Amino acid sequence: MTALLDILPGWLFGLGLAAGLVAAVTRARMWFAGRPAKVDVIGGLRALPARYLLDVHDVVARHPASARMHVVTAGGFLASIALIPVVHVLDVKDPGIIYALLLALAAACFGPFLDRRRFGRRRHAHLPHGPGTTAIGVGAFTAYFLFVTASDAGWFAEEPVHLAVAWLLIAFGGWGVVQVLALAPYRAMRHAFAGALHLAFHPRPGRFGADRPDVALEPLDLEAPKLGVEVPVDFTWNRLLGFDACVQCGRCELACPAFAAGQPLNPKKLIQDLVVGLSSERGTDAGYRGSPHPGRNQFMASGGRRAPIVPGLVHPDTLWSCTTCRACVHECPMMIEHVDAVIDLRRFQALEAGAVPGKGAKALEELRLADNPGGRDPATRLDWAADLALRVLAPGDSCDVLLWLGDAAFDLRGQRTLRALVKLLWAAKFDFAVLGAAELDCGDLARRLGDEATFQTLARRVVATLATVRFERIVTADPHALNSLRNDYPAFGGTFNVVHHTALLAELVAAGRIVPSKRPGERITYHDPCYLGRYNGEVEAPRALLRALGAEHVEMERHGLRSLCCGGGGGAPLTDVAGARRIPDLRMDQARATGAGIVAVACPNCAVMLEGVIGARPRVADLAELLAEAIA
Repeated sequence: MTALLDILPGWLFGLGLAAGLVAAVTRARMWFAGRPAKVDVIGGLRALPARYLLDVHDVVARHPASARMHVVTAGGFLASIALIPVVHVLDVKDPGIIYALLLALAAACFGPFLDRRRFGRRRHAHLPHGPGTTAIGVGAFTAYFLFVTASDAGWFAEEPVHLAVAWLLIAFGGWGVVQVLALAPYRAMRHAFAGALHLAFHPRPGRFGADRPDVALEPLDLEAPKLGVEVPVDFTWNRLLGFDACVQCGRCELACPAFAAGQPLNPKKLIQDLVVGLSSERGTDAGYRGSPHPGRNQFMASGGRRAPIVPGLVHPDTLWSCTTCRACVHECPMMIEHVDAVIDLRRFQALEAGAVPGKGAKALEELRLADNPGGRDPATRLDWAADLALRVLAPGDSCDVLLWLGDAAFDLRGQRTLRALVKLLWAAKFDFAVLGAAELDCGDLARRLGDEATFQTLARRVVATLATVRFERIVTADPHALNSLRNDYPAFGGTFNVVHHTALLAELVAAGRIVPSKRPGERITYHDPCYLGRYNGEVEAPRALLRALGAEHVEMERHGLRSLCCGGGGGAPLTDVAGARRIPDLRMDQARATGAGIVAVACPNCAVMLEGVIGARPRVADLAELLAEAIA
């Protein structure tokens, strides 16, 4: 009996490892069914420790309870392995000590996981609703290592009680070996395998350790046989690897504004739907154990590697509910790029299937015909400024700052912001000018709705127009235009110094060129636009302006880089997918909770969406408007 105990652990470990390797190879073959991708293999592997220890753990630490759970679990696991040489060096013989350590370390390993994933189900609805076998398996795997150590140290004598404990431990530990090694490529523990490889071969290596977010979309080859993604294997192999790295932690679900509003989008479920397609020639979501897309039941998704994703795996309403706010991406500890996947899928729907829903198709048609989504005559872009006599650049002219007006010039709400901004620039005696009728739409809406062809046409025309004039930098009050001009245009030969109007105004206030009067006694809360904060990292300049106004500044429940979207991005107001509530209503609830009388904004889309909330609410005002009022 003791002889069998001597050889069984080694056999179990060897068989588990062999089965795990076979499973890993099988899984890798699924990834490589995707399209080729250029990857810096050596550089990625070299950067992996820093990406894991710094970037991933920075995300994990945003949820303190989860962070502590992982520290305890990982600590218990590593301590069990470290115990092996310690026991031999110190020659520990007392069975009581090892039993106490075994129980303590096993509890440290799977206790927190079991609490959150099984017994804490009601408190953590975003987590998988499974039986918790993976959590227990981690503890069992720890018990296996402790058994091997205890056995080698001679802690299991011939007494029946000791032998019974030994057999219980090897049975429990053997099951843990199967869970952690043999089944790891298929269970939540695969983040130790697929997750690590995803970090090394990430589709956006520039997002790690960068001063500014890497958010530029990869230009689509419009000469390719197929435009966008129709079936799972149309994704590049490292994007498929990224989907497979998802551990269903649900942080994207908690952050998603569409999910919160009851629209049929759960980012976690979307990724798992894609994993279903990756994993088989024909599969369903029957094995999914998390929250569904709101309003849609489980077992409604089915498909395979070469079957159309929409509508088989992903319902069209799910695809078009996304506001492209990147809240899911920002919160994902595995650094999965959900929004890139959505845009790839939309590109096929827009360019190949012609299936842009709602008013989106009409807006794209107007954009192609009139160079703006509202179909306005470009010659009327300056009608709002007829009394201001703005300087319009002609080819060959120059200025310090080119003021990019954007579509706000055609909107009554946006025009109020632009008039305030012009007033402030004049007060600072700033040299600025506009393009007037020569200004084209930047193409952000077309790109987010998947119409890459229209976007690329506009981008090249804008770059050509800007090449005819000279300026030091571009200033815009529209974060969407800021993002396109700053991040997307370099791929089309347009590299410009682009700043948001809040950054320029903060600069002018700091230099004493604008001196606002104080607004004591007022309570103001600030709504961070997604395309200014998460997309471009600018959260300080707007708050510097609030400090300059001297009002009481109170933060909403979600703010800064974790701000809740207003619902106005990604063409969502045009595709108009219904939910239980409207996203701007959710955001206004958070604003009301602060007790503020004013919601300061810094984006024309945010202003329109939040002012559209009915009922009693705080006043919505752009920061330029508040600053202009303070110098009246």
